[in-house]
Amino acid sequence: MGLKEPTSDYELVDKLREGDLEAFDLIFKKYGDRLFGFALKYLKSKEETEGLVQDVFLKIWETRKNLKKESSLKSYLFTIAYHIMCKLFRKKQIREKFVYEISSYSNRTINPEEQLEYKSTLEQVDQLIEKLPKKQKIIFIKSRKEGKSTREIADEMNLAPGTIDNQISAALKFLRKNISGSNFALLLSFIVFIQ
Repeated sequence: MGLKEPTSDYELVDKLREGDLEAFDLIFKKYGDRLFGFALKYLKSKEETEGLVQDVFLKIWETRKNLKKESSLKSYLFTIAYHIMCKLFRKKQIREKFVYEISSYSNRTINPEEQLEYKSTLEQVDQLIEKLPKKQKIIFIKSRKEGKSTREIADEMNLAPGTIDNQISAALKFLRKNISGSNFALLLSFIVFIQ
């Protein structure tokens, strides 16, 4: 400990790998504002950007023991930020698609009986998702709720991308087989976890 500013990234990473909080603070001081400025240009939201910067530094802390001293700390930080932004944009796309589907669906006149059937089907889907095998359920939620790609889920869970696709297909097949009613496509846009 007892680091004095300015300290090279190499030294900071070395200390951070040992769990040195002072090194972590210095990295935050050095790169926090730069990351904020970078992300704000794309996200256009102060709140989302602040959340992103927190996520980047949380990830750095969680993976500190795996940091390579010889790698560029700056590049690593900005790469993490970029991947988090991609996830945020994917979630936004999912939400926009949902809003479009719901608005086109809601332009129809829906009688009380249809509303009850729709609500009942939503509850049925939630119960069915709970019945999925544990690993399949986790993969399905990561895919549909978190908007993660097959590759991201495969990397996170240390599985082959083909395994991820097979698990998602099996979950969808299970839902399709067990959901009664004709609203399956619309339901999947909604239930399948849009926040």
